[in-house]
Amino acid sequence: MGRTSRTVMFAILALVAARAAAQAAPSDWPVYAGNEAGHRYSPLAEIHRGNVAQLVEAWRIRTGDLDAVPPPPGHMAFQATPILVDGLLVLPTPLGRVLALDPASGAERWRFDATGTERRYPEFTSRGVASWQDAEAKPGAPCRRRIFAATFESRLFSLDVATGKRCADFGRDGEVSLREGVGALHDWDYTITSPPLVAGDRVVVGSAMSDNQRVDMPRGIVRAYDARSGRLLWAWDPIPRSGEDPAFREWKSEQAARVGAANAWSILSYDAERELVFVPTSSPSPDYFGGERVGDNRHANSVVALRAKSGELAWQFQVVHHDLWDYDVPAQPVLTEILHEGRLVPVVVQATKMGFLFVLHRDTGVPVFPVEERPVPPSDVPGEVVSPTQPFPTVYPNLVPTTLSPDDAWGLTPLDRESCREKIAALRNEGIYTPPSLRGTLMFPGNAGGTNWGSVAIEPSRRIAIVNQTVLAYAVQLIPREKFEAEKAEAGRGLLGLREFAPQAGTPYGLRREPLVSPVYLPCNPPPWGTLAAVSLDTGKLLWQVPLGTVPDQLRIPIPIDMGLPNLGGPLVTAGGLAFISAAMDGILRAVDLDTGAELWSDRLPAGGNANPMTYRAADGRQYVLIAAGGHGKLGTRRGDWVVAYALPRPG
Repeated sequence: MGRTSRTVMFAILALVAARAAAQAAPSDWPVYAGNEAGHRYSPLAEIHRGNVAQLVEAWRIRTGDLDAVPPPPGHMAFQATPILVDGLLVLPTPLGRVLALDPASGAERWRFDATGTERRYPEFTSRGVASWQDAEAKPGAPCRRRIFAATFESRLFSLDVATGKRCADFGRDGEVSLREGVGALHDWDYTITSPPLVAGDRVVVGSAMSDNQRVDMPRGIVRAYDARSGRLLWAWDPIPRSGEDPAFREWKSEQAARVGAANAWSILSYDAERELVFVPTSSPSPDYFGGERVGDNRHANSVVALRAKSGELAWQFQVVHHDLWDYDVPAQPVLTEILHEGRLVPVVVQATKMGFLFVLHRDTGVPVFPVEERPVPPSDVPGEVVSPTQPFPTVYPNLVPTTLSPDDAWGLTPLDRESCREKIAALRNEGIYTPPSLRGTLMFPGNAGGTNWGSVAIEPSRRIAIVNQTVLAYAVQLIPREKFEAEKAEAGRGLLGLREFAPQAGTPYGLRREPLVSPVYLPCNPPPWGTLAAVSLDTGKLLWQVPLGTVPDQLRIPIPIDMGLPNLGGPLVTAGGLAFISAAMDGILRAVDLDTGAELWSDRLPAGGNANPMTYRAADGRQYVLIAAGGHGKLGTRRGDWVVAYALPRPG
């Protein structure tokens, strides 16, 4: 062999070795959704269409939350998605714990416990944590890499990623109270459910609140703290409180001073190049009667872009005017690009409870494709003034139906169908955005419908969005104040605890809300009751849509297995041509073909998988797919405190 040939051979061998080393190197998942843009996408492809059927459980651990004293509340939900930084998987639990695990084995490396004993909070979950590296700290210095975790008690902690110990220079002994400066707090109605967002050297947090309790709920402010010291840098209130905000003129000043909420309880996103924080906001308080908040109620029910350094409003787009349906913006705004008119355009993709997708220009908030303001039904409730129109996308598909007639009633038996037909016929029902009424109104989709906090996953090279939806009808009724307590006592909870009575104190009306179900507790609207879909963001074309979910563990009534089920959680997309998702009430983790939606692999989890899965390559060179399996108390899925990881079998 000549010298030239040997040189070429050595060069090829070196290239192969370099590629092998790169493939075996750990691959982090440093942010809750994979990146700050919210893509829920991984470039890993060791697991792909051709071999996913061989996927096996690699390890599982329990967090210990179910063994807590006092016991966890019945509505607890384990919805966490871990991050992978500095060789550690880090995740929160609903009860205020933070765990660091070995990625290849699940072995616990450290545990932080901020558990309180109070159990009266409206939501009991913690979906994720955030990490930040101090560029001014020396390598190896304590707290050079920090974990930020916000708990159900509204405490923001800064922890050393290496040890789990508090970073004492942050706030007071490593924590900041988020219950200060938000107004009057009643009955523990203010908490944190979603991960903090790191934006440069700032850590940004929103909040979660009880729905439909009263008019004067706490302020739904979004706040940014210095990542080193915990000092408050800015606060933005979605409800304008003074004339300095141009939106203030659209409110009655005395109402703007009194109304609360419009909070950002879901996941925030960050564009480092533009230094913009993207915020999804909810409805002002309360949800189903707006006579105490007349007008469109900007900046509630909106996608909002804030300047990361100052908290100033850059732009906003309202997806629902004067919300009366609890149609808050539940999903993380996802930042990506689409091919439009021959060029790549930076956009924000916003999924909604209505099953609509809004795609907005990232610089301006202006819809890339036309959005029409269409007339909607007026209210017949004294004191209510609805918006005469609502925004409808014209290019992107409706991912859930928005009308339901008595003839559409579904049931396993003729008696079921007739019961559902009568229920539908008895309600005010003029399509989506029919206002709540004293008679009772059909909401379709209901407030749990469409896409929720699981948001969408993006396949970036083909610009495809993977979206899961719930398809359920609800009945809502406003009850005059003088009759509310008596009707509440007479009706009881019923419906397996799904019927809700809420006071809406400070208004003339209380609320009754419940899913529309048959005598055997199956939905009155036709299946599927849950779906998974793929949408081309370039064209708005629906590429495929399939039922998501089979028969739930709890159901003993035989029904066809392809009905699709209500779901909470979201998808993961990988370069292996796969989408992974659990979310549905059957507690099964699935891998589906990204091109067709066909199921290629599945495994039953030890508890409900109502969390977003994630994936990573560990130091052992294997790709893992991981999900929290703990169930959801309100959804009724099997409870647990498991974390489960899957991988391909080891060679040999």
